[in-house]
Amino acid sequence: MSDDSFLIQRILQGDSAAYEEIVRCYQQRLFNTMVHILGSKEDAEDVVQESFVQAYLKLGSFQGNSAFYTWLYRISFNIAISHRRRRKKVHSIDQVREDIGNEPVDRGEGPGHRLEQQESVRQVHEAIGKLTEEHRDVLVLRELEGMDYDRIADVLELPVGTVRSRLHRARTHLKECLEVMIAQSERGTS
Repeated sequence: MSDDSFLIQRILQGDSAAYEEIVRCYQQRLFNTMVHILGSKEDAEDVVQESFVQAYLKLGSFQGNSAFYTWLYRISFNIAISHRRRRKKVHSIDQVREDIGNEPVDRGEGPGHRLEQQESVRQVHEAIGKLTEEHRDVLVLRELEGMDYDRIADVLELPVGTVRSRLHRARTHLKECLEVMIAQSERGTS
């Protein structure tokens, strides 16, 4: 019996401390993914909180056909999709940077390297933000969460072939967008 299965049994028997363990185990990882999916820390916090509430309420229906984590992600993605439909799209890169923060930089390099690195991070975030939602979702799950195709298919409730196709298109569009942005930035500095 896996740790999750053991905790689920304890929760179903009324042990609230077991649910706290589940939340501690998955909260940060789920939050990080939702920040990338939604583009906002505040939206991600709301979605993650609602996801854990819904998972708790629906725990009796969890059949164990997939990993608990996959089931929790599916709940979270459904809530995120609903949330995205309700909110306005963020257009300002400054707002996105404020919401999700800058990536950490290597303190061992000189200031020029750090500026280049920050610019690269900004460009990647901007390019990811330009992808369609279906492409962004599959790219985040694969490249940032490290999920395999089968797990992504489970989470998004798609055939594996569709996952592969969307991921290929997402990578292609991301590459094209970054090439344009780099060319524009090089023209601006010359």
